[in-house]
This record gives sequence, C-alpha cells and structure tokens, in this order.
Amino acid sequence: MAAGLCLALLCGCAMSNKTDKPLDLNSLDTSVKPGDDFYRYSIGGWLKKNPIPAEYGSWGSFVILGEENLKTLREVMERAEQRAWARAGQKEEVKMEEMVGDFYASGMDEKGIEAAGITPLADELARIEAVTDLKGLTLAVAHMHQNSADPLFHVFVGPDPADSDLNIIELYQGGLNLPDRDFYLKDDKYSKETRAKYLQYVAKMFRLMDRAGEKAGQKAEAKAGAKAEIVLKIETELARISRSKVELRDPRKNYNPLPLAALAKMSKNFDWPLYSQSIGLKKAGKINVGQPDFFAGLSAVLAAFSIAEWRVYLTFTLVNDNAEFLSSSFVNEEFAFYGKTLNGNKVLMPRWKRVVGTVNAYLDQAVGRLFVKERFSPQAKSRAGEMVRNIRTAFKKRLANLDWMTPKTKKAAAKKLAAMTFKIGYPEKWRDYSKLKIDRSSYLGNVLRGNYFEFHRELAKVGKKVDRSEWPMPVQIVNAGYLPQRNEMVFPAGILQPPFFDAEADDPINYGAIGMVIAHEMTHGFDDQGRKFDERGNLKGWWTNRDEANFKAKAKTVIEQAKAYEQFPGMPLNGELTLGENIADLGGVSIAYDALKIALGKKKQSLLDNLTPEQRFFLSYAEVWKMNMREERAKLLIKVDPHAPAKYRVNSPLSNLPEFYNAFNVASTEAMYRPESKRAKVW
Repeated sequence: MAAGLCLALLCGCAMSNKTDKPLDLNSLDTSVKPGDDFYRYSIGGWLKKNPIPAEYGSWGSFVILGEENLKTLREVMERAEQRAWARAGQKEEVKMEEMVGDFYASGMDEKGIEAAGITPLADELARIEAVTDLKGLTLAVAHMHQNSADPLFHVFVGPDPADSDLNIIELYQGGLNLPDRDFYLKDDKYSKETRAKYLQYVAKMFRLMDRAGEKAGQKAEAKAGAKAEIVLKIETELARISRSKVELRDPRKNYNPLPLAALAKMSKNFDWPLYSQSIGLKKAGKINVGQPDFFAGLSAVLAAFSIAEWRVYLTFTLVNDNAEFLSSSFVNEEFAFYGKTLNGNKVLMPRWKRVVGTVNAYLDQAVGRLFVKERFSPQAKSRAGEMVRNIRTAFKKRLANLDWMTPKTKKAAAKKLAAMTFKIGYPEKWRDYSKLKIDRSSYLGNVLRGNYFEFHRELAKVGKKVDRSEWPMPVQIVNAGYLPQRNEMVFPAGILQPPFFDAEADDPINYGAIGMVIAHEMTHGFDDQGRKFDERGNLKGWWTNRDEANFKAKAKTVIEQAKAYEQFPGMPLNGELTLGENIADLGGVSIAYDALKIALGKKKQSLLDNLTPEQRFFLSYAEVWKMNMREERAKLLIKVDPHAPAKYRVNSPLSNLPEFYNAFNVASTEAMYRPESKRAKVW
C-alpha cells in the first residue's frame, strides 16, 4: 500500500462501523505517489482497465453516467412509442408521452429515412435557389433561423444585461461550421490539416447533393470542389471579423444595446427591418448587438461575394446542420469529419442513441418528466439542498476572512451570495408542448417544426418580464450550471446520480464529488466573468478599483499556472480561455472541503476502507474527473474548451491546497508541491 493510504492507519481514528458505500479502491495506481501525480494515483488503475468505446472520443464519469441515463431514456421512449401505437386513430388531445413516442418512432424509421434521401429538405433547398438579391438573402436567412439552420449569425432572447428582469433580443457572431475562428486564420500544422480535411468534407457533401442528377466523373468532382472553396472563403471572411474565444469572455464588451435603426445603419447590406418583420418580431425595442465589429464587417462580407456564391454557402449550411437527420450517406459523411477527424471516434453511435439524443433535444422537458419518475427521488432533492446550504455557509465564511478585499466589496459579495438562488432536480412547472405538431411521417419534419416551435417560444418573451422560475436546461443532462444574469445555480436530476451523488455514500465522498460541483458553480458567480454581475444579475460594477486590481493579480497566478501545463508538445493550455473554470475548480474544491467540515461537525470521525474523511474527500474529487480521451478530441478541446483537461482539473487545484498536502503527507520534494509563495488562492 502506498504511503498516502498508510497515513490512515497512523491517525489514531476509530475503525468505522458504518455501512456507507465506499470508494472503489481498484481505481488506484499505488505505484505513483499522491504528491507526484494525484490524478494518476487516484484513478490510474481505472485508466488502464477502461479503454474508450469505439463510438466515443472520450470515456469517463460524465460519459458513463450519460450512458446510464441514455438507457433509461431509451426505455421510456420505447414504452411511449408502444403506447402511442395503441392510441393511433383516436381523436384525443396529443399527450406528452405520445409526442415522445411518435418522435422516437419517426427517428427509428430507418427504411423510410433511407428511401427519402435528401427530399425532406427539398422545400428548404428550393427557397435558397430562389434567392436572386440581398433582399432575398435576408428573407432566406430569416426563414432558416426559424426552421432549419443557423447561417451568418446567432439570434436569441435573454435578460437585458443592464436590466435582468426584462427580456430582449440579442445578436451574436456566427456563421462558421468549424468549431472556432482560429481554424480558419492560423497556420499551425493542426489548423492547416483541419482546414484541408474540412474542404474535402464540404466537397463530399456537395457530391452527395448532386449525385442524384449528375453522374460521377472529373467534371462533377471539380464542380463540388469549387463549391467547397466558396464555402471556405466565405467562412474565412466571417472568421476574420469574429472575436476570439478569449475576447468573448468579457461580458461588458458583449453588451452593446442599439435600436433597430442604428443596427440597420451599421450593417447596410443586410435588411434588418425586413429580417425583424420576417421572423415575426413586431417590436424589436432594444437589441443587444454582442459584437458590433462583426455586424459592421458583415455588411462588407455580404458585398464581397456574389448572390450565387451566397446560395452555395446557405445550401451547405442547411445540409450540414441537418445531415444527421437524413439518409445514411449524409450521416456517415458528417460523422467522418466531425466524429472521426475532429474527435477521434472510431464508429458511429447506434441509431437508437442518436435518436434518443434528438428527441431529448427537442422535447427535453417532456422527456425529462418521464426520466424523473424513473431516476430521481424527493429524498435525493432534499439532501442535495442541504449540501447547497452548507456550501453557501462555507463560502460566506471565506468571503468574510479574505485578506485582499475591502469591507465595502466584501459586503456586496456577501449580498450577492445570499441572493443566489438554486434549482435542484426538476422544475415545479413543466413546459407546454401542445402547440408543437409531432407525427411519425417524417423525422426531419419533426425537427423542422421543433426548431420553429422553440424559436417562437423564445421570441414571444421579447419585451416581457423574465420568468425566473423557468427551468433553463434539460433535467436529464449530466451537467450543472450558473446563470450570471439570474444569479442562479442549476443542478439537474441527470447529474444527481452516482458517482457524483449517492444517497448511500458518506459525506466525504458526496462533498468531494457533487459538493465540489455545487461549490464550483457557486464560485462562477465570482470568477472573471460572473463577478461583473450584481446580486440581481445586472451587469453592474460593485468592486472598488483596489479590489479589481487585487483580483486581477490573484487571477494572473491562476493564468500562469495553466500556461505551464502542456498536454502535447507545442500546445500549452490557454490560461486566459480557461481562467473562469480554473478559478471555479480551485474555489470549488476549497469551499466544498470547508463545507464538509461543517457537515461533519465536532463528531469523532471514523475510517472507511482505512481512509480518513479528508482522504476520501480528495479521492472522490479525482473520481469525478477520471477520463480517457483520444488524441484528436484532446487537441480539439485545448483550442476550444474553457475547461482544462481532466488531469489538470485535479492536480492544479490540489497543488495549491495545504489541506491536500496534510491529508496525503505531501513532501516538498514531490512533483505537485508548490512553495507557499507560488500557490494560487482567489476565494
């Protein structure tokens, strides 16, 4: 047994008589010292025994629980499908479960989908072919945003950053079909190779579109290749006027309210009044133009290409955004690029998983309602709520004891923390889908109607008061979130399952896992982005200049630590991009540890599996982030993901914590040890 575990035998604690569910010690790799590489020590055994399934780019706690949830969803959808058949022909009102069953059945109709080929998109393609001028282009984009795809830019509805109780329309840069603008603009080997493969992929998709009416040959291949070049040129110009992911992290720069007339003047070659009218926005009111340079530049990009070239771009965007709902030739090509090339997946997921994912996306609360009945109890909701309260108490104490923040800002921070709300498990009121038509005749037809329903459900909120009771993410998702404009945390039933949360596990295990996730999300209210919003979610300064400077100095240490990690030669972590998540990881594990101490109180603590409560906490923390990942996906995420790779999500925060050093007797000679002067501490 390694030295770290032997400490438990020397601490003098009484042996446990509890029946709490223990950790899986088969995950350990005791050939590694905890203080040299705690990630490898904690889950190295698991990493060796758990290769990545062929259909995935990574395999770890989040994906494994996602698999379990998928199986449950398949069961409820298949039951719904059978019950829907039994009701066929009846003139009763469409029920939630029937909609789920019908949507699932339409997606599982492989024979019908194959026979249809690309014809379900015929009307959409015809609309694009009918475009002859910029006015027609505006109308086509307006139609696609409502029904089928997301060309040029993103439009959505959200709380006004200056008045979080009011919903407004927001515009955001977009139009790219690669994951990030840097793929178009940078000339490093990885970016160039990705561009070349993307160009091949686009050409193949055009060949699939043309194949029905044109024989294979050099002329047809050249024609498809020329169209692919047009798509890449247009998207490259859109990339040039786009902000980087790091630049997008500043919410103040992303808030630029304008009236419709000012937007029309800024971007003259796109008919904004016509667009507004076409999507059904009767009164636009204040519009948040997220990135003014993008929308000003969009006018020039529109003029730089012919209408014929824009038809090519819109056609590809339409087919690309809907390829997964078409026949297998389109599905396979899309998977070959986005699945294999970008993520390293070896095989396509089975159809049932893909269809479950689609139904889940379009009927998320209808499906979530069925999921909760199967997998989530009131007792779990109650215990999770107790953990949130303990974690908030721990954070409050930390705020009060900060040595770098002035009393005025501390008071405002405590006010924000006290006002922070949280949603656990599932909504009190489920969404009404009665206006959405779902049937078994066309899988893509259901998708298009689903897009229209959701677009207009959101659009109807413009100018109205924000409903803070609305549930903001799928109940069944393995995720959690903090919404800065609501000052709200959300913990869906989907993640409140083992190994994140287990009613049979003891407090150290639960606080190390879901407790850290809760504290992580809470800390987002005070990271480099969240700290710019007040207790109501308004974009408002509440920091003194001195506190701003102190925070930035603390954050700089976090940035520099991240930049020192290099998962692949020549690909260091982006410290600025990952700053918010790294602050939340560091604060999350620290605050969750303090909350554990509150939960344990003054009771004499026992060993479990010869482990102290502190050791169980840190081992449980590492268990959450266990993950094997393919090289292709790892390289992609380094470029686009605001989270650090799993290994550094464990080792980096812990290398700053004296509590970790004490729990595993980390020596100053060991690799993870940092001198006190080099340690990062924000919250």
